[in-house]
Amino acid sequence: MSDYKLINAVAPTRICDVGGWTDTWFARRGCVFNLAISPHVEVQVRCRKHTQEDPKILIRAENFNESYPLDPSHIVYGKHPLIEAAVAEMNWPEDLAITVNIYSNAPPGASMGTSAAVSVALIGALDALTEGRLSSPETARLAHSLETEKLGLECGIQDQLASAYGGANLIHMTEYPKATVTPVHMPRDLFWELEQRLLLIYIGKPHNSSETHRKVIADLGAEPHEDARLERLRELALQAQSELSGGNFTGLGQVFQQNTQVQRELHPDLVCPAFEEIIATAKDFGALGWKVNGAGGDGGSVAILTNPDMFRKRALERELISKNFQSLPIHLTQSGLRVWELSADGE
Repeated sequence: MSDYKLINAVAPTRICDVGGWTDTWFARRGCVFNLAISPHVEVQVRCRKHTQEDPKILIRAENFNESYPLDPSHIVYGKHPLIEAAVAEMNWPEDLAITVNIYSNAPPGASMGTSAAVSVALIGALDALTEGRLSSPETARLAHSLETEKLGLECGIQDQLASAYGGANLIHMTEYPKATVTPVHMPRDLFWELEQRLLLIYIGKPHNSSETHRKVIADLGAEPHEDARLERLRELALQAQSELSGGNFTGLGQVFQQNTQVQRELHPDLVCPAFEEIIATAKDFGALGWKVNGAGGDGGSVAILTNPDMFRKRALERELISKNFQSLPIHLTQSGLRVWELSADGE
């Protein structure tokens, strides 16, 4: 028998978050539509009996080419606070040593909810070392609390729920942070057509989500939950669900456009000049809509919903690449967090 085992966990990222900003503490209540996608975040935990020669915890953040040990009795939030907070929160048998590998094809700061997916996947993997298993909503709630309560960062609830559940979802936040998740069911051909029509364009620069939140909060005033712009975003999330369920791509594209316009109205910095250049180019090629993902700001990505002409879609993609933007390959995923174990004998 082997003296170690491997635990694998993958969690999707997300795009097209119509109604984003209403899933926050200052909105109090909200409604968000989003799409879970790959690239996923991948976490692999190798656990074995601890010996004096090995560190108790070794973190390998592959995207940053970093490897460093953690002392479980004194974890300092330094290099990667979200990773370190998740490790500090979870309990596993004290006689184990673990090596944690974390990787994603999604660029850091691409406004795809990657940080939340890291937390969800890592919590899922570490939870597999305990006697109990957290449910999807419990995993999402814990991941969100680590970011907001333990680390004091500004963050809505939708990213963690998208990673935990997967699929296309309508998220109703009845009272922050309580929410229900309703899957948006699609016929197979509609699912394939939606995936075919989406382009994800990264401007090549990461964004700072927490800082962007602070700008918007300052501009919303004393009663932000009653702001008409947030109410409009709540309505647009419901419209996005309705248009997609009805297979109306033109209507869905218009919802994306309207949501991005409300983002501009929330704060001028949310849709930066690079986003505007991408949007203008998408218009020139007949795209149906565009959604600045996540909080927006001076970095991140835009999701573009094209018309059915795939020749023209590829021409648009080439044009954007020629302007030094990056096209990120994506696939819609109906699976949320997945966790499985493999003994070394299974290698």
